[in-house]
Amino acid sequence: MKSQIDAIKQEYQNIQEQLNLPEVVSDTQKLAQLGKRQSELEGTIKIINELESLEKTMQENADIANNDTDQELKEMAMSENIELASQKEILKKKLEQALIPKDPNDNKNIIVEIRAGAGGDESALFSAELFRMYSHFAEKNTWQISLLNSHTTGIGGYKEVIFEIKGTDVYSKMKYESGVHRVQRIPETEKSGRIHTSTVTVAILPEAEEVDLVIEEKDIRIDTFCSSGPGGQSVNTTKSAVRITHLPTNLIVSCQDEKSQLKNKDKAMKVLRSRLLQIEKEKRENKVGDARRSQIGTGDRSEKIRTYNYPQDRVTDHRIKKSWSNLEGILSGDLDNIILSLQEADIKLKMQK
Repeated sequence: MKSQIDAIKQEYQNIQEQLNLPEVVSDTQKLAQLGKRQSELEGTIKIINELESLEKTMQENADIANNDTDQELKEMAMSENIELASQKEILKKKLEQALIPKDPNDNKNIIVEIRAGAGGDESALFSAELFRMYSHFAEKNTWQISLLNSHTTGIGGYKEVIFEIKGTDVYSKMKYESGVHRVQRIPETEKSGRIHTSTVTVAILPEAEEVDLVIEEKDIRIDTFCSSGPGGQSVNTTKSAVRITHLPTNLIVSCQDEKSQLKNKDKAMKVLRSRLLQIEKEKRENKVGDARRSQIGTGDRSEKIRTYNYPQDRVTDHRIKKSWSNLEGILSGDLDNIILSLQEADIKLKMQK
């Protein structure tokens, strides 16, 4: 740990020195980059300073206890060190957590893709409920949400809904939502009262900027068509909907929710760029193998991560084998306890490594 502490202190000092250089002050991009990194390090530096100050006090107390002739003073020094020892352990744990390498995507905005899986109409209805759950959670966190594309069913469900969430540290919280969500309940259309099990797939993609991934014009084909609603009903008679095919990967992205073809193209490109970046990320992580599978926030879309059991009013996250009651509140956006538990488990796993 000492080498990590020394490296962080040196980096922090280097940043402070660079921020005073005239050529850096005049370069707004470099200034912003260094300021951001300085801000990221400040919390860790504060813990390091507190720990070093505490250790210095404990050393001074130890010297008094070992060398001073005043018995009362020696007892006071030893007593204080007992109290400081517990504080030291707390600070050490905080520092260990702060030294864990952070996910570079944690402060990024995200694109969320929700798709109905097994279960037909019931699955599509639950897709809509998950969309509402994340919308309420975004509102609670004062994040901005905007719809990118959707395919609705005639009874108010979604075969697919894709939307963007912008705000502070969005990916750091939402990345744990990627995977298969399973719902167990009696559908309104089920007269016999049998419990059905349906699934919905959620994908959380960190938003890719143009600088993160360059897409060549020659690698894409753009088609336009008329937007359509449920049952093929014409929404408009102009070809405002856009379908982009990425030729090297055969990835297809469509967007039709805007009346403007240009806006639909921009949204579709945004989704395509994020999907391609995610594919590259998964390729890199798959090389790690077992190490990746032991993580909680891997974003594996095929992994069954959570069950929403209506009859028992219970939500269970299978990755950490933990359950919560108040299903209705959770579906209304009360996800904080679940996400906090996942973050803590994730940190614990990383600290063990």
